[in-house]
Amino acid sequence: MPTISLLHLVENLALSYDIEDKTITGLNTLKDASHSEISFFENKKYLEDLKNTKAAAVLITSEFTEYLPKSSLALVVDEPYLYLAKMSKYFAPRVIELAGNIPKKDVGTAIMQNVHLGYNTIIGSNCTIMSGVFIGDNVTIGNNTIIYPNVTVYRDCKIGSNTIIHSGTVIGSDGFGFATDKKTGTHIKIYQNGNVIIGNNVEIGANCTIDRAVFKSTIIEDMVRIDNLVHIAHNCRVGLGSILVTQVGLSGSTILNEYVVMGGQSGTTGHLEVAPFTTISARGVVSKSIKEPKKQWAGFPLIEHKSWLKLQAKIQRLIKG
Repeated sequence: MPTISLLHLVENLALSYDIEDKTITGLNTLKDASHSEISFFENKKYLEDLKNTKAAAVLITSEFTEYLPKSSLALVVDEPYLYLAKMSKYFAPRVIELAGNIPKKDVGTAIMQNVHLGYNTIIGSNCTIMSGVFIGDNVTIGNNTIIYPNVTVYRDCKIGSNTIIHSGTVIGSDGFGFATDKKTGTHIKIYQNGNVIIGNNVEIGANCTIDRAVFKSTIIEDMVRIDNLVHIAHNCRVGLGSILVTQVGLSGSTILNEYVVMGGQSGTTGHLEVAPFTTISARGVVSKSIKEPKKQWAGFPLIEHKSWLKLQAKIQRLIKG
């Protein structure tokens, strides 16, 4: 990932600060940012993260600067999220590398014709890569993995061993991230500079899309089963052994803990967490975090499945009456 001088960065964004220069290596969340990274603060729910951040600098409005640690520089702006979007392009990697190590494959791996392998790509043993597959730069794939025709794996993604990815699926495309300039109405792209990590013994159906993270990784843990036509947005984490049935949609930064089951056409809003062993019935919408494990939920607004069944029975009686 590119690095940039802090002074050069703020000058490019038409910001004026009398600051000591330092090298900035990237952008990150308040919680995860290092002493060489920049973060932003725009939502009060992350106030504790702001108080404890290690970020070199934080894009922030003037009213919250008092909560910022002395070790972090306040970059005071009216719209922190907008300036994050403007900064993100300076840390975006090349779309494709122009040089690097030739791709490597281990013993027993079969690669059909019309497959593209990017620079620095490493494929383990006994894999099968079928025709029409595009694998970008810096991708790693474990052993005994099968990738069916016309799958696309964008740069920097990681796929584990004993995993199956069916035709037409896209791994690592950009998450849907834009900041809207309140003055002009212009939608500014937030460059998605993370990646996707897929664990071992995972099966992903046909025509699924799993978006790369804004920062760090979108993660699919071991033994996950994903049906056809599922969308997983940026920075989600799908826990061990979870099952996502067809047309499930996860909004950004959703965390599913282990062994969550989501029925067909169910979904989540963003930035929430679902407890282990939760079941979401078909067409259910999770709009706030579920904290109690081993329960089944249904409907929208979401209620416990038993209550939902009783409600449907009462509605039917009203109609017949």
